[in-house]
This record gives sequence, structure tokens and C-alpha cells, in this order.
Amino acid sequence: MLQLQPHSSQEWNQLLLNFPGAHILQTWEWAESKRQNGWSPLFFAWEANGAAPAALALVLRRQIRFLGLNFSVLYCPKGPVFDSNNLSMAQLIIHDLEAYCRESCAIFLKIDPDILLGTGLPGDKEEIPNPAGLAFKQMLEKRGWHFSQDQVQFRNTVLIDLDQSEEDLLAAMKQKTRYNIRLAQRKGVKIRQGDARDLPFLYQMYAETAVRDKFVIRHEAYYLETWQKFMDADMAKILLAEVEDQPVAALILFHFNGVSRYMFGMSSELFRETMPNHLLQWEAMCLSKRLGCHTYDLWGAPDVFDESDSMWGVYRFKQGFNGLTARHIGAWDFTDRPLLYKAYTRALPWLLSLLRRRGLAENQKLVQKG
Repeated sequence: MLQLQPHSSQEWNQLLLNFPGAHILQTWEWAESKRQNGWSPLFFAWEANGAAPAALALVLRRQIRFLGLNFSVLYCPKGPVFDSNNLSMAQLIIHDLEAYCRESCAIFLKIDPDILLGTGLPGDKEEIPNPAGLAFKQMLEKRGWHFSQDQVQFRNTVLIDLDQSEEDLLAAMKQKTRYNIRLAQRKGVKIRQGDARDLPFLYQMYAETAVRDKFVIRHEAYYLETWQKFMDADMAKILLAEVEDQPVAALILFHFNGVSRYMFGMSSELFRETMPNHLLQWEAMCLSKRLGCHTYDLWGAPDVFDESDSMWGVYRFKQGFNGLTARHIGAWDFTDRPLLYKAYTRALPWLLSLLRRRGLAENQKLVQKG
């Protein structure tokens, strides 16, 4: 495992593009966006006989104060990146990452590789398991890794195949979804591409959405800087839905390596009956095709596929676009300090609950102020 010192976004991202499955959360831009929250990026590569790297990993390191002492934690978002069918390479990568975690005296290392366990709903006749994903999961379990109680990213998602015509995409959707797209068009919903001048307003709408749907968001500067960074790199586009020249909903489309992702969405209470979000998603798919993307990731599906899951309503909305449900192995933790890790993971739910309450209160104040 070599620690690289890439000097530019182009240098690191070009290496990632050698891997068809490399995720946008492994890019230089994502690494830079995390600096403002106290994370330091580390770039690793596994070389193959002097040729292009056989694997890559962006690892984020953060210093924390816990039990009155200074420690660090490590996180590899949607990585490491490698050919998941190569189990011997996977074993080498995991061995090296474990060694680095020990050498760093970190409480734990979290990895979240974008490796499928399978597609389709569990137990459904159309479910297709992924043997490589199952083998990787079993390898982690044998090496003593723990399925993380802190799943930072969505474990499951819904993917739309864009390698088909717009007519075929529409025809494959559920009738109600197709109807709502056309209803929005008839009701005068207009979609336009935004620019940097729209970002402060988008954050205000995002905060409104967070209050309404009871999720926590970070401070404004984080989002404005992150969104701007990806827009400057030509890796993000803004789409706004307007009714009577008034913005009512928006999304920020992130795209990299042939995949576009609906990573941030926001909406107001105004004109919800005009179905602006249906039209927004359709226009995002059309824009993604023009950008040369082969897949549109609707970014998130339930952990448990029934009505008990908090994401079930959102999932039903996404199902209307006739996407493929993709189930990943999720985030896994390695630790060489079991007692400290146990204390940390026991304290984490309490800390996250406290931060969530504070965050919701701050979001509420921001919306009321706005």
C-alpha cells in the first residue's frame, strides 16, 4: 500500500476513472469538502507490476477527544475502490488497511465499499444475489470486522438504467408516476438550470425541508462550499422547479464516472399539488443522459423493505420510476482496541441523539428567521 500525494483533482480523479465502479465520494472534491469538518484526507494506492494501480482508497482521518484523551478515527467513504471479483486483491487491501489502523492507533477504521450484495427485494423472485459481494462480506466477518451501527451513507439505493431512449424510460415508469410528470407540465411547472447565485436560496429551502421531514443538516457554509466546489469542477448541476416564476423545489445533481446522483433535494410547501418533484426527477434523468451518464442513482432506499422503515414513503416514490433496487454490503468497522471501540460505540447513540436535537432546533430557528 503506497500513500500518494496527488497535487490536483485531475491527478487523483483520473486514477479513479480507471475503475468503472469508482464512486464520487472517493474523489478529490469530496476529500476537500470534508476538510472544513475537521477531516484530513489520505490517498492510498495498490500498484500492479508498475502498471496502473490495482486499487485505490481515499481515507479520511479525524482527531477526536474522547474520555478526556485525544484519539483518531478513520473512514473510507464508498471505498476502497477495486475489482470486487478479485478476492485475493480484496484480502491484501483489507490486510494493509488493518495494519494502517493499528499503526495510526485509531479507535477504528470504517470502510463502505460500493459493492453489491444483490439486486431486487430480498426473497423476491426477481432477486439476483452477487456472489462477489457475499464473499467479501464473509471475508470481513472472518477477519473480525463488525457491521457498523453507524451507517454513514445509504446502504441501499434505486438505480435507473439510462442506456435507453427517453420514450422507453417514460414507458417503463408506473402509470401514476408518468401521469404526475405530465400533470406538472400541464400545471405550468418549469424546470431551469441554476447557478452559484441560487445556492444561498437552495440552502434555505433545504433547511425548510429538513425541518418538515425531521432530519438534521449541517451549517450553511459547509453546503455552499461543497456545492460550489463540485460545480466548479463541472461535477454538479442545479435544477430548479418553478411555478409562476417562483421556485418551489430543486435538486443538485452530482455526476462522475458515468453515474449521476440525486444527492441533495429540497422543496417548499408551495404548489405541491402541481407535482414539481416528479418533473424534477424526469428532467434530472434527461440531463444525465445529455451528460453521458449510463446510470441515475436516486440515492437511498430502506434498510428494511417494509412500511416500518422511515424511508418507505420515499422509496415508494422512487419505485414509480421503475428503477432497480440495489443492496450493498454497507459500512464495516475494524478495531484493534476493542474496549475503547465498545465504549465509543455505546456513547455514539447518545451523542448522535443530542446532536440531532440541537440540529433540529437550529434548523427550526433558521427557517423561522428566513
